[in-house]
Amino acid sequence: MDRRKFTSSLSFVAMGSILGAPVVFGKLMPKGYIPLGLQDPDPFKLFDKDKQMVILNDRPWNMEAQAHLLDDKVTPNKYMFIRNNGKIPERIDPDTWTLTIDGEAVKRPKRYTLEELKRAFGTHTYQLTLECGGNGRSEFNPPAKGNQWTVGAVSCAQWTGIRLRDILEDVGFGENAVYIGYHAADTHLSGDAGKAPISRGVPMKKALQDETLIAFKMNGKDIPLVHGHPLRLVCGGWPASASGKWLKRISVRDKVHDGAKMTGSSYRIPCHPVAPGEKVPDEEMCIIESMPVKSLITFPKTGALLKKGQELRIRGHAWAGELEVSRMQYSIDFGSTWRDCPLEKPVNRLAWQHFSATIAFPEEGYYEVWAKATDSQGKSQPMVLPGWNPKGYLNNACHRIAVKIG
Repeated sequence: MDRRKFTSSLSFVAMGSILGAPVVFGKLMPKGYIPLGLQDPDPFKLFDKDKQMVILNDRPWNMEAQAHLLDDKVTPNKYMFIRNNGKIPERIDPDTWTLTIDGEAVKRPKRYTLEELKRAFGTHTYQLTLECGGNGRSEFNPPAKGNQWTVGAVSCAQWTGIRLRDILEDVGFGENAVYIGYHAADTHLSGDAGKAPISRGVPMKKALQDETLIAFKMNGKDIPLVHGHPLRLVCGGWPASASGKWLKRISVRDKVHDGAKMTGSSYRIPCHPVAPGEKVPDEEMCIIESMPVKSLITFPKTGALLKKGQELRIRGHAWAGELEVSRMQYSIDFGSTWRDCPLEKPVNRLAWQHFSATIAFPEEGYYEVWAKATDSQGKSQPMVLPGWNPKGYLNNACHRIAVKIG
Protein backbone atom coordinates (compact mmCIF):
# COMPACT_ATOMS: atom_id res chain seq x y z
CA MET A 1 0.00 0.00 0.00
CA ASP A 2 1.42 3.43 -0.96
CA ARG A 3 1.28 5.67 2.12
CA ARG A 4 3.95 8.16 1.16
CA LYS A 5 1.54 11.09 1.11
CA PHE A 6 0.36 10.23 4.61
CA THR A 7 3.83 9.90 6.11
CA SER A 8 5.19 13.00 4.37
CA SER A 9 2.84 15.15 6.45
CA LEU A 10 4.08 13.80 9.80
CA SER A 11 6.06 15.97 12.20
CA PHE A 12 9.48 14.82 13.45
CA VAL A 13 7.90 14.02 16.82
CA ALA A 14 5.21 11.90 15.16
CA MET A 15 7.83 10.14 13.03
CA GLY A 16 9.84 9.37 16.14
CA SER A 17 6.85 7.93 17.97
CA ILE A 18 6.16 5.56 15.09
CA LEU A 19 9.81 4.59 14.61
CA GLY A 20 10.26 4.04 18.33
CA ALA A 21 13.18 6.48 18.55
CA PRO A 22 13.77 10.20 17.86
CA VAL A 23 14.91 11.21 14.38
CA VAL A 24 18.28 12.57 15.50
CA PHE A 25 19.16 14.57 12.39
CA GLY A 26 15.56 15.15 11.34
CA LYS A 27 16.07 18.84 10.66
CA LEU A 28 18.72 17.96 8.10
CA MET A 29 16.49 15.66 6.03
CA PRO A 30 15.90 16.87 2.47
CA LYS A 31 12.48 18.44 1.97
CA GLY A 32 9.89 15.80 1.14
CA TYR A 33 12.17 12.90 2.09
CA ILE A 34 10.57 9.99 3.95
CA PRO A 35 12.75 7.85 6.25
CA LEU A 36 13.06 4.24 5.10
CA GLY A 37 11.40 3.07 8.30
CA LEU A 38 8.24 4.99 7.36
CA GLN A 39 8.07 4.39 3.63
CA ASP A 40 5.71 1.49 4.20
CA PRO A 41 4.39 1.93 7.75
CA ASP A 42 2.43 -0.89 9.28
CA PRO A 43 -1.10 0.52 9.86
CA PHE A 44 -1.86 -2.22 12.38
CA LYS A 45 1.08 -1.10 14.49
CA LEU A 46 0.38 2.55 13.76
CA PHE A 47 -3.15 2.33 15.17
CA ASP A 48 -2.64 -0.63 17.56
CA LYS A 49 -5.04 -2.84 15.60
CA ASP A 50 -5.23 -6.60 15.23
CA LYS A 51 -3.80 -7.83 11.92
CA GLN A 52 -7.10 -9.55 11.09
CA MET A 53 -8.73 -6.13 10.72
CA VAL A 54 -9.52 -5.22 7.11
CA ILE A 55 -8.22 -2.00 5.53
CA LEU A 56 -10.74 -0.38 3.18
CA ASN A 57 -8.93 2.86 2.50
CA ASP A 58 -5.74 4.66 3.47
CA ARG A 59 -6.70 8.13 2.22
CA PRO A 60 -8.38 8.69 4.57
CA TRP A 61 -7.84 5.73 6.86
CA ASN A 62 -10.83 3.39 7.12
CA MET A 63 -10.67 -0.08 8.64
CA GLU A 64 -13.24 -2.64 9.80
CA ALA A 65 -13.39 -5.75 11.98
CA GLN A 66 -14.48 -9.18 10.88
CA ALA A 67 -17.54 -10.50 12.70
CA HIS A 68 -15.65 -13.03 14.84
CA LEU A 69 -13.31 -10.30 16.11
CA LEU A 70 -16.22 -8.52 17.79
CA ASP A 71 -16.90 -11.29 20.31
CA ASP A 72 -15.94 -9.20 23.37
CA LYS A 73 -18.81 -7.73 25.35
CA VAL A 74 -16.87 -4.45 25.54
CA THR A 75 -15.05 -3.72 22.28
CA PRO A 76 -11.28 -3.27 22.81
CA ASN A 77 -9.36 -0.74 20.75
CA LYS A 78 -7.64 -3.41 18.66
CA TYR A 79 -10.99 -4.46 17.16
CA MET A 80 -12.65 -1.05 16.83
CA PHE A 81 -13.40 0.10 13.32
CA ILE A 82 -11.80 3.28 11.98
CA ARG A 83 -13.88 5.73 9.97
CA ASN A 84 -12.16 8.95 8.96
CA ASN A 85 -13.10 11.67 6.49
CA GLY A 86 -9.94 13.77 6.55
CA LYS A 87 -6.38 13.84 7.84
CA ILE A 88 -5.71 12.82 11.43
CA PRO A 89 -4.42 15.80 13.45
CA GLU A 90 -0.67 15.73 13.95
CA ARG A 91 0.13 18.03 16.84
CA ILE A 92 -2.10 17.50 19.84
CA ASP A 93 -1.25 18.88 23.28
CA PRO A 94 -3.92 18.06 25.90
CA ASP A 95 -2.46 20.73 28.19
CA THR A 96 -3.38 23.50 25.74
CA TRP A 97 -6.47 21.90 24.19
CA THR A 98 -9.68 23.89 24.51
CA LEU A 99 -13.38 23.37 23.79
CA THR A 100 -15.44 26.38 22.73
CA ILE A 101 -19.23 26.51 23.04
CA ASP A 102 -20.85 29.16 20.84
CA GLY A 103 -23.52 29.61 18.19
CA GLU A 104 -26.63 31.65 17.47
CA ALA A 105 -28.61 30.12 20.33
CA VAL A 106 -25.96 30.29 23.09
CA LYS A 107 -26.47 32.87 25.84
CA ARG A 108 -22.91 33.01 27.21
CA PRO A 109 -20.28 31.68 24.75
CA LYS A 110 -17.42 30.12 26.64
CA ARG A 111 -14.09 28.36 26.18
CA TYR A 112 -12.92 25.57 28.48
CA THR A 113 -9.57 23.88 28.89
CA LEU A 114 -9.57 20.12 29.40
CA GLU A 115 -8.61 20.61 33.02
CA GLU A 116 -11.46 23.08 33.56
CA LEU A 117 -13.95 20.63 32.05
CA LYS A 118 -12.82 17.79 34.28
CA ARG A 119 -12.78 20.00 37.37
CA ALA A 120 -16.08 21.83 36.82
CA PHE A 121 -18.35 18.95 35.80
CA GLY A 122 -19.11 15.47 37.04
CA THR A 123 -17.91 12.57 34.92
CA HIS A 124 -20.05 9.70 33.69
CA THR A 125 -19.32 6.36 32.06
CA TYR A 126 -21.53 4.53 29.57
CA GLN A 127 -21.05 1.67 27.17
CA LEU A 128 -22.31 3.02 23.85
CA THR A 129 -22.93 1.41 20.48
CA LEU A 130 -21.41 3.25 17.53
CA GLU A 131 -22.12 2.00 14.01
CA CYS A 132 -21.20 3.59 10.70
CA GLY A 133 -24.31 4.51 8.73
CA GLY A 134 -22.79 2.68 5.75
CA ASN A 135 -22.11 -0.58 7.58
CA GLY A 136 -23.19 -3.34 5.16
CA ARG A 137 -22.89 -1.08 2.08
CA SER A 138 -21.07 -3.79 0.09
CA GLU A 139 -24.31 -5.76 -0.31
CA PHE A 140 -26.28 -3.06 -2.14
CA ASN A 141 -27.03 -3.47 -5.83
CA PRO A 142 -26.73 -1.30 -7.82
CA PRO A 143 -23.54 -0.61 -5.85
CA ALA A 144 -23.33 2.53 -3.76
CA LYS A 145 -20.21 4.69 -3.71
CA GLY A 146 -18.12 4.81 -0.55
CA ASN A 147 -16.22 2.41 1.65
CA GLN A 148 -17.50 -1.09 0.97
CA TRP A 149 -18.16 -2.06 4.57
CA THR A 150 -19.30 -5.61 5.23
CA VAL A 151 -20.49 -6.11 8.85
CA GLY A 152 -17.58 -4.85 10.96
CA ALA A 153 -18.13 -1.09 11.15
CA VAL A 154 -19.67 -1.31 14.62
CA SER A 155 -18.34 -1.23 18.17
CA CYS A 156 -19.53 -0.90 21.74
CA ALA A 157 -16.74 0.51 23.90
CA GLN A 158 -16.96 2.12 27.32
CA TRP A 159 -16.77 5.91 27.19
CA THR A 160 -16.05 8.27 30.08
CA GLY A 161 -16.62 11.99 29.97
CA ILE A 162 -18.89 14.91 30.73
CA ARG A 163 -22.52 15.10 29.75
CA LEU A 164 -22.96 17.59 26.94
CA ARG A 165 -26.17 18.64 28.67
CA ASP A 166 -24.24 19.86 31.72
CA ILE A 167 -21.96 22.02 29.59
CA LEU A 168 -24.88 23.45 27.60
CA GLU A 169 -26.69 24.32 30.81
CA ASP A 170 -23.56 26.09 32.04
CA VAL A 171 -23.41 28.40 29.01
CA GLY A 172 -27.18 28.61 28.65
CA PHE A 173 -29.19 28.36 25.46
CA GLY A 174 -32.34 29.98 24.19
CA GLU A 175 -35.70 28.62 23.13
CA ASN A 176 -34.50 29.08 19.55
CA ALA A 177 -31.92 26.27 19.99
CA VAL A 178 -32.63 23.59 17.36
CA TYR A 179 -29.40 21.67 16.75
CA ILE A 180 -25.81 21.37 17.88
CA GLY A 181 -22.97 21.05 15.41
CA TYR A 182 -19.44 19.85 16.11
CA HIS A 183 -16.21 21.30 14.75
CA ALA A 184 -12.97 19.32 14.94
CA ALA A 185 -9.21 19.54 14.40
CA ASP A 186 -8.91 17.10 11.50
CA THR A 187 -8.17 18.68 8.11
CA HIS A 188 -9.48 18.14 4.61
CA LEU A 189 -7.63 15.72 2.35
CA SER A 190 -7.11 18.53 -0.15
CA GLY A 191 -4.99 20.43 2.35
CA ASP A 192 -7.39 23.38 2.22
CA ALA A 193 -7.25 24.75 5.79
CA GLY A 194 -10.57 26.53 5.35
CA LYS A 195 -12.45 23.40 4.38
CA ALA A 196 -13.65 20.95 7.05
CA PRO A 197 -13.75 17.24 6.12
CA ILE A 198 -16.86 16.71 8.26
CA SER A 199 -18.95 18.77 10.68
CA ARG A 200 -22.18 17.08 11.61
CA GLY A 201 -24.54 17.40 14.56
CA VAL A 202 -27.72 16.27 16.29
CA PRO A 203 -31.03 17.87 17.37
CA MET A 204 -31.18 19.37 20.86
CA LYS A 205 -33.28 16.45 22.11
CA LYS A 206 -30.37 14.09 21.39
CA ALA A 207 -27.77 16.56 22.65
CA LEU A 208 -29.53 16.75 26.02
CA GLN A 209 -29.75 13.01 26.64
CA ASP A 210 -27.87 11.66 29.67
CA GLU A 211 -25.74 9.39 27.50
CA THR A 212 -24.53 12.07 25.05
CA LEU A 213 -20.98 12.66 26.23
CA ILE A 214 -17.98 14.86 25.64
CA ALA A 215 -15.60 11.95 26.25
CA PHE A 216 -11.93 11.94 27.16
CA LYS A 217 -11.49 8.23 28.02
CA MET A 218 -12.28 5.01 26.18
CA ASN A 219 -12.27 1.72 28.08
CA GLY A 220 -10.71 3.47 31.06
CA LYS A 221 -7.75 4.97 29.18
CA ASP A 222 -7.09 8.12 27.19
CA ILE A 223 -8.92 7.88 23.86
CA PRO A 224 -6.50 6.61 21.17
CA LEU A 225 -5.50 9.27 18.64
CA VAL A 226 -7.30 7.60 15.73
CA HIS A 227 -10.53 7.53 17.75
CA GLY A 228 -10.50 11.19 18.72
CA HIS A 229 -7.90 12.00 21.41
CA PRO A 230 -8.07 14.11 23.47
CA LEU A 231 -11.80 14.92 23.26
CA ARG A 232 -14.67 13.33 21.39
CA LEU A 233 -18.42 13.80 21.14
CA VAL A 234 -20.18 10.44 21.59
CA CYS A 235 -23.83 10.05 20.54
CA GLY A 236 -24.65 6.36 20.94
CA GLY A 237 -27.36 4.72 18.85
CA TRP A 238 -27.06 7.19 15.97
CA PRO A 239 -24.75 6.96 12.93
CA ALA A 240 -21.18 7.15 14.23
CA SER A 241 -20.66 10.23 12.04
CA ALA A 242 -22.61 12.15 14.70
CA SER A 243 -19.83 11.40 17.21
CA GLY A 244 -17.19 13.93 16.19
CA LYS A 245 -13.53 13.20 16.96
CA TRP A 246 -10.77 15.70 17.95
CA LEU A 247 -13.48 18.02 19.22
CA LYS A 248 -12.63 21.74 19.33
CA ARG A 249 -15.99 23.48 19.23
CA ILE A 250 -19.72 22.90 19.68
CA SER A 251 -22.05 25.41 18.06
CA VAL A 252 -25.64 25.64 19.28
CA ARG A 253 -27.66 26.46 16.19
CA ASP A 254 -31.02 28.11 15.61
CA LYS A 255 -31.48 25.85 12.58
CA VAL A 256 -30.49 22.38 11.42
CA HIS A 257 -26.69 22.37 11.36
CA ASP A 258 -25.33 22.92 7.86
CA GLY A 259 -21.71 21.83 8.28
CA ALA A 260 -19.73 19.54 5.98
CA LYS A 261 -21.62 16.30 5.25
CA MET A 262 -24.83 17.58 6.85
CA THR A 263 -26.34 18.69 3.56
CA GLY A 264 -27.07 17.06 0.22
CA SER A 265 -27.28 13.26 0.30
CA SER A 266 -24.71 12.65 3.04
CA TYR A 267 -26.04 10.43 5.84
CA ARG A 268 -29.53 10.69 4.40
CA ILE A 269 -31.93 8.17 2.92
CA PRO A 270 -34.97 8.70 0.70
CA CYS A 271 -37.94 9.90 2.74
CA HIS A 272 -40.05 7.36 0.83
CA PRO A 273 -39.09 4.02 -0.77
CA VAL A 274 -37.49 4.24 -4.22
CA ALA A 275 -36.63 1.75 -6.95
CA PRO A 276 -33.03 0.45 -7.04
CA GLY A 277 -30.85 2.84 -9.01
CA GLU A 278 -33.38 5.67 -8.97
CA LYS A 279 -32.03 9.22 -8.68
CA VAL A 280 -33.42 11.01 -5.65
CA PRO A 281 -33.43 14.83 -5.34
CA ASP A 282 -31.65 16.17 -2.25
CA GLU A 283 -34.86 17.73 -0.95
CA GLU A 284 -36.46 14.28 -0.85
CA MET A 285 -33.71 12.83 1.37
CA CYS A 286 -34.18 12.64 5.17
CA ILE A 287 -31.41 12.79 7.79
CA ILE A 288 -30.61 9.45 9.46
CA GLU A 289 -31.21 9.55 13.19
CA SER A 290 -31.69 6.39 15.30
CA MET A 291 -30.05 3.34 13.72
CA PRO A 292 -32.28 0.31 12.90
CA VAL A 293 -32.43 -2.96 14.82
CA LYS A 294 -29.54 -5.28 13.98
CA SER A 295 -27.56 -8.26 15.26
CA LEU A 296 -24.27 -10.03 14.67
CA ILE A 297 -23.13 -13.59 15.29
CA THR A 298 -19.63 -13.29 16.71
CA PHE A 299 -18.98 -16.96 17.55
CA PRO A 300 -18.19 -19.20 15.84
CA LYS A 301 -16.49 -17.83 12.76
CA THR A 302 -18.38 -18.59 9.56
CA GLY A 303 -17.28 -21.88 8.01
CA ALA A 304 -17.38 -23.89 11.25
CA LEU A 305 -16.96 -27.67 10.86
CA LEU A 306 -18.73 -30.00 13.32
CA LYS A 307 -18.96 -33.73 13.71
CA LYS A 308 -22.27 -35.53 13.32
CA GLY A 309 -24.33 -35.19 16.52
CA GLN A 310 -22.25 -32.30 17.82
CA GLU A 311 -24.19 -29.27 19.03
CA LEU A 312 -23.16 -25.74 18.13
CA ARG A 313 -22.97 -22.96 20.70
CA ILE A 314 -23.44 -19.54 19.12
CA ARG A 315 -23.24 -16.08 20.65
CA GLY A 316 -23.34 -12.49 19.50
CA HIS A 317 -24.72 -9.00 20.02
CA ALA A 318 -27.89 -7.13 19.09
CA TRP A 319 -28.73 -3.42 19.16
CA ALA A 320 -31.54 -1.11 18.05
CA GLY A 321 -30.42 2.52 17.98
CA GLU A 322 -32.44 4.51 20.54
CA LEU A 323 -34.55 1.46 21.33
CA GLU A 324 -33.93 -1.80 23.16
CA VAL A 325 -33.90 -5.25 21.57
CA SER A 326 -36.86 -7.22 22.95
CA ARG A 327 -36.46 -10.55 21.17
CA MET A 328 -33.66 -12.59 19.56
CA GLN A 329 -34.16 -15.56 17.25
CA TYR A 330 -32.15 -17.88 15.03
CA SER A 331 -32.97 -20.08 12.05
CA ILE A 332 -31.15 -23.02 10.45
CA ASP A 333 -33.62 -23.54 7.59
CA PHE A 334 -33.13 -20.28 5.66
CA GLY A 335 -35.74 -18.39 7.65
CA SER A 336 -38.60 -20.90 7.25
CA THR A 337 -38.82 -21.32 11.04
CA TRP A 338 -37.32 -19.37 13.92
CA ARG A 339 -36.41 -20.28 17.48
CA ASP A 340 -36.01 -17.87 20.39
CA CYS A 341 -32.71 -17.63 22.19
CA PRO A 342 -31.71 -16.03 25.50
CA LEU A 343 -31.05 -12.30 25.33
CA GLU A 344 -29.39 -10.20 28.03
CA LYS A 345 -30.54 -6.73 29.02
CA PRO A 346 -28.20 -3.87 28.10
CA VAL A 347 -25.77 -2.69 30.79
CA ASN A 348 -27.13 0.80 30.15
CA ARG A 349 -29.30 2.49 27.55
CA LEU A 350 -27.73 2.56 24.04
CA ALA A 351 -25.39 -0.39 24.77
CA TRP A 352 -25.65 -3.53 22.68
CA GLN A 353 -27.13 -6.70 24.16
CA HIS A 354 -25.70 -10.20 24.15
CA PHE A 355 -27.39 -13.39 23.01
CA SER A 356 -26.45 -17.06 22.93
CA ALA A 357 -28.00 -20.36 21.89
CA THR A 358 -27.17 -24.05 21.61
CA ILE A 359 -28.17 -25.53 18.26
CA ALA A 360 -28.70 -29.16 17.31
CA PHE A 361 -28.69 -30.14 13.63
CA PRO A 362 -30.93 -32.95 12.30
CA GLU A 363 -28.43 -34.58 9.93
CA GLU A 364 -25.13 -34.21 8.13
CA GLY A 365 -24.71 -31.50 5.52
CA TYR A 366 -24.41 -27.77 4.89
CA TYR A 367 -26.34 -25.29 7.03
CA GLU A 368 -26.59 -21.58 7.53
CA VAL A 369 -27.37 -20.04 10.91
CA TRP A 370 -29.34 -16.82 10.56
CA ALA A 371 -29.84 -14.31 13.38
CA LYS A 372 -32.81 -11.97 13.71
CA ALA A 373 -33.42 -9.28 16.32
CA THR A 374 -36.71 -7.50 17.07
CA ASP A 375 -36.83 -4.09 18.76
CA SER A 376 -39.12 -2.84 21.53
CA GLN A 377 -41.53 -1.42 18.96
CA GLY A 378 -41.93 -4.79 17.23
CA LYS A 379 -39.75 -4.10 14.18
CA SER A 380 -37.58 -7.04 13.10
CA GLN A 381 -34.54 -7.32 10.88
CA PRO A 382 -35.38 -8.18 7.28
CA MET A 383 -34.12 -11.54 6.05
CA VAL A 384 -32.73 -9.96 2.88
CA LEU A 385 -31.32 -6.57 1.92
CA PRO A 386 -33.69 -3.76 2.98
CA GLY A 387 -34.78 -0.83 0.81
CA TRP A 388 -32.13 0.36 -1.64
CA ASN A 389 -30.85 3.91 -1.23
CA PRO A 390 -28.28 5.93 -3.22
CA LYS A 391 -25.57 5.95 -0.53
CA GLY A 392 -25.96 2.37 0.69
CA TYR A 393 -26.96 3.23 4.25
CA LEU A 394 -28.76 1.22 6.96
CA ASN A 395 -28.32 -2.34 5.75
CA ASN A 396 -29.71 -4.31 8.68
CA ALA A 397 -30.38 -7.63 6.95
CA CYS A 398 -30.04 -10.77 9.06
CA HIS A 399 -26.45 -11.81 9.69
CA ARG A 400 -25.64 -15.41 8.82
CA ILE A 401 -22.80 -17.88 9.16
CA ALA A 402 -22.09 -21.11 7.28
CA VAL A 403 -21.78 -24.43 9.15
CA LYS A 404 -20.94 -27.91 7.85
CA ILE A 405 -21.91 -31.07 9.78
CA GLY A 406 -20.21 -34.42 9.16
